[in-house]
Amino acid sequence: MDGTGGKISEKVGLPPGTLFHIGGKKDEKTRITIIEYDEPEFRERDISSLDEYVPPEDKSVVTWINIDGVHNLGVIEKVGALFNLHPLTLEDIVNTEQFPKIEDYGDYLFIVLKMLSYEDKTDSIDIEQVSLCLGSGFLVSFQEGIKDKILSPIRERIRNGKGRIRKMGADYLAYSLIDAIVDHYFTILEKLGERIETLEDEVVENPEQKIINDIHQLKRQLINVRRSIWPLREVLNIMGRGDSALITDSIHPYLRDVYDHTIRIIETIEAFRDILAGILDIYLSNISNRINAVMKVLTIIATIFMPLTFIAGIYGMNFKSMPELEWRLGYPLILLVMTAIGISMLIYFRRKKWL
Repeated sequence: MDGTGGKISEKVGLPPGTLFHIGGKKDEKTRITIIEYDEPEFRERDISSLDEYVPPEDKSVVTWINIDGVHNLGVIEKVGALFNLHPLTLEDIVNTEQFPKIEDYGDYLFIVLKMLSYEDKTDSIDIEQVSLCLGSGFLVSFQEGIKDKILSPIRERIRNGKGRIRKMGADYLAYSLIDAIVDHYFTILEKLGERIETLEDEVVENPEQKIINDIHQLKRQLINVRRSIWPLREVLNIMGRGDSALITDSIHPYLRDVYDHTIRIIETIEAFRDILAGILDIYLSNISNRINAVMKVLTIIATIFMPLTFIAGIYGMNFKSMPELEWRLGYPLILLVMTAIGISMLIYFRRKKWL
């Protein structure tokens, strides 16, 4: 059974624990990958159905089951039955609009976090939900779509036996996945930082109308990124406290390190928001200065022509008793006077540094 994707409002009234896929409509086929490893051995395979999965007899073997595509409700139900997952856990897995959180069900920990990827062609940020079920000797991960570039280094480390990952348990694997996702946040921030620097240069050199649209787009993206990352610090704080027996003491220093990274990321996001607010102020200030400069020129021109208009208005009155009308040199004399007045006013304005 495939979920076609829907909205939260469509789920209103359904009993708690009902599986209803909330998110974008997915057409791709769900992919199930199983990785089993210990220090000397490693096995990896793709299966079409969880009916093919047989738990390893050796309890020291770590099992990582990754499911790409949570829209297939039938697969989610089978996972829940296989690992005895709570119905509310399954409900949260197929609801891809969850905030990062952690829930302790005793036999397993349920962790939700957001994986971000930057699309260079559209300058957009794709947000994908990743759910982890960490138990004794196993980890089940759920992803919305089939995007493997962020987590693929973890698979390569397991395949090649690099680092300590194959010497550790499922809790270290969960930490590794969280660390990879958090580290990729820095890549997102670098992209946003480059765009902000470009905006800073444009707003000083050539403040055009499109800058307003770019600023608002960046502000919306920062808000979405902040909403996706902010609750994660509490998740890591809970994991690092040592309340769960599923996370060994040796993992706590690593979790505290990821927690520190999360704090740095949040502080960087706040700094970016302040910078964007400053860029918007600079833009509005530049536009205001441009308007003031135009108004200044128009005011000076109007001021210069005021006495000239006054003189022209006087001699535009056709009274016979005006002696200047009979002067032979009256016309050139009036033009000379008007020119002298205009030049005098320009000199006065320049001395006052109004020009």
